[in-house]
Amino acid sequence: MGTFRNLRTLLPVFLLVLASPARSFDFNSTCSSIASQIAIPNATVSLVDFVPAGTNLTFPNNDPSCARPSQIVLTDMCRIAMTVATSNRSGFDFEAWLPRNWTGRFLSTGNGGLSGCIQFEDLAYGSALGFATVGTNNGHNGDTGAPFLNNPDVLADFAFRAIHTGVLVGKNLTETFYGSPHNKSYYLGCSTGGRQGLKSVQDFPEDFDGVVAGAPVIDFNHLIDWTGHFFGITGNSSAPTFLPPDQWISIVHPDVLAQCDEIDGVKDGVIEDPDLCDYDPSGLVCDSDGGNQTNATTCITEAQAGMIKEVFKPFFIEGKFAYPRMQPGTEDVPIFYTGEPFMYARDWFRFVVYSDPNHDVTTLSDKDWALAEELDPFNISTWSGDLSAFRDRQGKLLTFHGQADGLVSSRNSERYYHRVEATMGLDNVELDEFFRFFRISGMGHCSTGVGAWEVGQNLAGAGDISDLNLDPGSNILTALVRWVEEGVAPEDVLGTKFVNDTVEDGVQFARRHCRYPLRNTYDGVGDPTKEESWSCQCVE
Repeated sequence: MGTFRNLRTLLPVFLLVLASPARSFDFNSTCSSIASQIAIPNATVSLVDFVPAGTNLTFPNNDPSCARPSQIVLTDMCRIAMTVATSNRSGFDFEAWLPRNWTGRFLSTGNGGLSGCIQFEDLAYGSALGFATVGTNNGHNGDTGAPFLNNPDVLADFAFRAIHTGVLVGKNLTETFYGSPHNKSYYLGCSTGGRQGLKSVQDFPEDFDGVVAGAPVIDFNHLIDWTGHFFGITGNSSAPTFLPPDQWISIVHPDVLAQCDEIDGVKDGVIEDPDLCDYDPSGLVCDSDGGNQTNATTCITEAQAGMIKEVFKPFFIEGKFAYPRMQPGTEDVPIFYTGEPFMYARDWFRFVVYSDPNHDVTTLSDKDWALAEELDPFNISTWSGDLSAFRDRQGKLLTFHGQADGLVSSRNSERYYHRVEATMGLDNVELDEFFRFFRISGMGHCSTGVGAWEVGQNLAGAGDISDLNLDPGSNILTALVRWVEEGVAPEDVLGTKFVNDTVEDGVQFARRHCRYPLRNTYDGVGDPTKEESWSCQCVE
């Protein structure tokens, strides 16, 4: 066996520097005998198995809400699964995918939402690139907050403990398996995974040499409040302010594009910098002779227009700024405008804030938002701007955020960049030495979207599984490796948009995404589908 479709031959040279095991190393026999050598406190090994490239693994014990029933393995690897107790009433599931083609590097993956779901696609991606790759279910099974009820130990696992303990276990296991310690340690995650990466940078700076943190759900309590406050703006499905999700897509979104798409000089459905968009829905209001407005399909009422204006305003609690606005251009994925309280806000207030599964979350208001922020269990806010310990040990941090993210406001990542800048007393040039942030136009939440969203941020964003794009110029993970190990910092990252998001259909367009605070700017004359027609310019 080898790697799936001989993936190793596609790796850049800098990814092929294999570690030299400290002993004569037979991969297959080591995998078959490793169980007896594992001595990790509070851990129970449940599975050790050699898995050849091309195998389609299934996960029957995964909660259906994880939506990960199976995963194709891309390289020969030794799969080790275990449970690790963190207290007498908590613990997490853990998996290590240890590849035959180990490069001497270690990689931890993250999670999403409120989930207790191992992201097996990330394990497949990391192991295919030669990382000893690990992941946990974050202390519970399923994308739900119910296990947090009256159990702060499970909540501690979710907030910080599972990811950190999983790193310690994973590094121990890597050395036991290969006979030598890892050379460099990395992290890759988005959404909750982005928060976990920044939590590590802030509180456990020794865990990683390099971190990729996408669309991070930081300032977590205010974010949860923000996701919950939209229900009070839109109302339920019978409220006069309510606009059905399909009309957000068919009426509002085209109007947003009509007003803001060409601000960047190109009409292509991509709002390059939504910070410049000051959307006004007033033009959608039905004329006085517009007939029965309750059945209107091409216009809206005054009440609905007022609601839309509120949706795109920053969020305040008791008159104090709490969280940035929802960005225009995200309304074609109307997650928060369904006429029901958002699921994560519902669970957080029921199972964490009030410890009452029956708490009425339709009446949440400023006092509830303020209480959530005050509680901040285990400092889950993840909002420290002091990254000096990580910087001082030569750590490198790359963050990215889709500008069409309808779940986490992309402005919050800008806000955090400036928070670090102010807290550490650095200008952007000094910050660039260890922390760079990339705005990905047209990307939704972590992936997909109308823009050039494939930047190697996950398996889906790295091209076809049989021909992964690992060029550091267009893959944010391999760019991080090059920065850590060769000192070459990424100036930009080249994104690709494939026709129908399918590699076989060919490239629709490519675009370089700039490091913040630079803005990607069209030259006004070239082919806008070509990367050379755009350049990174200073934002005035």
